[in-house]
Amino acid sequence: MNISSKVIRDLFPILHQKVKCRPLVYLDSAASSQKPIQVIEAMKLYYEWNHANVHRGVHTLAFRATEAYEAARLKTARFLHAKSEKEIIFTRGATAALNLVASSYARAVCKPGDEIIISEMEHHSNLLPWQQAAKATGAVLKYIPLQPNGTFSIEDVKKTITARTKVVSVSHVSNVLGMANPIKEMAAIAHKNGAVLVVDGAQSAPHFKVNVQELDCDFYAIAGHKMCGPTGIGVLYGREALLEQMEPNEYGGEMIEHVGLFDSSWKELPWKFEGGTPIIAGAIGLGAAIDFLEQVGMDNVAKHDEHLTRYAVERMKEMEDLTLYGPEDGRLGLITFNLKSIHPHDVATVLDTFGVAIRAGHHCCQPLMRHLDVVATARASFYLYNTEADVDQFLFALEKTIAFFQE
Repeated sequence: MNISSKVIRDLFPILHQKVKCRPLVYLDSAASSQKPIQVIEAMKLYYEWNHANVHRGVHTLAFRATEAYEAARLKTARFLHAKSEKEIIFTRGATAALNLVASSYARAVCKPGDEIIISEMEHHSNLLPWQQAAKATGAVLKYIPLQPNGTFSIEDVKKTITARTKVVSVSHVSNVLGMANPIKEMAAIAHKNGAVLVVDGAQSAPHFKVNVQELDCDFYAIAGHKMCGPTGIGVLYGREALLEQMEPNEYGGEMIEHVGLFDSSWKELPWKFEGGTPIIAGAIGLGAAIDFLEQVGMDNVAKHDEHLTRYAVERMKEMEDLTLYGPEDGRLGLITFNLKSIHPHDVATVLDTFGVAIRAGHHCCQPLMRHLDVVATARASFYLYNTEADVDQFLFALEKTIAFFQE
C-alpha cells in the first residue's frame, strides 16, 4: 500500500472534519493515534454480531468471540516476533503492563540493597511503578545519567548497571526526545550482570518493526491506542520462563484452574494474568490495527514518519526564537520545541485556531523537563496519515503564532 497516497488518509473518518472552520491537522499521535475504518468496523462487528464472553461458553457466539480474541493474540505475537502466543498478555495498556512486571516480578526478586535501574527520560508510567517496587522491597532506585540534550550514552549504561542490579527498565523511544535507545546493547549489559531488561515500547511499536527476540529484551510493553488500535488495550510480552515463575497480580474468574476454600491454583500462560472478563473488543480492535499496519508495511511507516519529521525539523531550524529539544538527528515521528517567551499552552491554543492539534505540557516526564530546565514544552507528532501539507499548515500556523505574540 502506498503510504503517501490519499487512500491512507481516506481510511481515517475523524480526519474528514474542520476545526475552527479549518481542515483538521492532527499532530498529536504520540498521545493517541487515530483509528482507521477497519478497526472501527472490526469492533462494531463484534458488538453487533459476535458479542459473548470468552473461554466460558460452548454456544456459537462464545465460540466466535473466543476465536477472534485469541486470533488477536496470535497476530500480536507475530507482530512482535515472540516465540509463542503464551508470551503475550493482554492488559489495559502499556502502563498496566509495566505495573504488572514491577509488582509481580520485581517485588518477588528484589531484596534490600539490590538495584533497579531506569533513566530520567522515562514516562511516568515507567518511573512510578519502579519507585513503588523499590520502596516495597528495599531495593535502590538508580538513574542512568543524562547528557545535556537528554540522551544517555552506552558508556554511562555500563557504569550504572552492576552485579547488584536486578531490573533495568527504559523506553525504546522517548516520548519527548523522539530518539531510540540502544536496547540490544543494553540487554547484553543487563544480562551480563544477571539483570532483566524491561522495555517501554509505547512510542516504538507504532513506528517501526519490533523484534523482541533480536532485541533480546525480557519484557516489552505496548499500547494499542498509539498504533491505530482502540483505547484500553495494551500488551505485555514476556519471556515464557519468566512469566511462568511470576504470580498473578489480579485474582478472580477465568484465571483459575482449581478453587478450594483455602487455596487455589492458576491456569497456564497466558490466561493466569487475565483475570475476569478480558478486554475482548479492545483485543479484536488491536488485531485489526495490526492487520492494517502490516498491510501498509512497517518499513513504509518508518520511512514516512522519518521523512515528515526531517521535513519539519529543517524548516523549524530556520525560525527565530525557537528551541528544539533532543538530538540533532534520529528523531522518530515527533518534535518537541518551545518558542521564546511564549508558554507552550498558549502556542497550542493559537495553533488550534488554525485547526492544528499538538500537545503542550510536561508530557508525563517531569524529571526530564527539570533536566532540560523547562516547565513544559510543545510537541508535534506525526504518523502514517499525515502529509507534507499537514506539516506546511503546522509551520504556517506556528509563524502566525510568533507574529501574534510579537505584536
